[in-house]
Amino acid sequence: MRRNFEILGLCMGWFAVLAQLYLMIQNREAGIAESLVRFFSFFTILTNTLVALFFTTQVFGADQKRSALFHKKTTPIALTTFIVVVGVVYQFVLRKIWDPTGLQMVVDELLHTIIPAFMYVYWLMFCARTVVAWKHLSKWLLYPLGYLVFVMVRGQFSGFYPYPFLNVDELGFGPTLLNVFFVLLLMLLIMVALYLLGKLLQPRQ
Repeated sequence: MRRNFEILGLCMGWFAVLAQLYLMIQNREAGIAESLVRFFSFFTILTNTLVALFFTTQVFGADQKRSALFHKKTTPIALTTFIVVVGVVYQFVLRKIWDPTGLQMVVDELLHTIIPAFMYVYWLMFCARTVVAWKHLSKWLLYPLGYLVFVMVRGQFSGFYPYPFLNVDELGFGPTLLNVFFVLLLMLLIMVALYLLGKLLQPRQ
């Protein structure tokens, strides 16, 4: 059953990411190079790509030295944390600002609803009982922190911010910094919640 889950995760993940890339290139407002940079400036895309890569390494048994990141004990819970954050932020903050149709609607639901829920169920069924150390898991918070620094710095030069709640030009520095704080706090809280849930599910020694 686990392998079937991983194959399905691989297929959904790559379809959603590649289909979104196709749609963005088709509807681009800048050159190809800039459009590609903007594409990978979305936390949604980066995190869904990591999830797709994770399932790919599980299905094909990639060389553990070359794909060490995806074989770490902390990787499933960390990716679950970040993809769940993608889903939560979209449902409560971003869903109301646009109304996609056709293929874009399908891809949108995959990226922001179906894959986050799927990854959570996968972690709960197959990885939650794995013993992980908080000191190792917490290092994963460098990923969203580094992402936010990159987006904010690049936005100052390019004028492009992937999410409206990060747009310093429109919101101002203070409100944007507060939004960044709340996003990071949400990630920390979800990571702690999953870590504690894993502790509860682990068999007593």
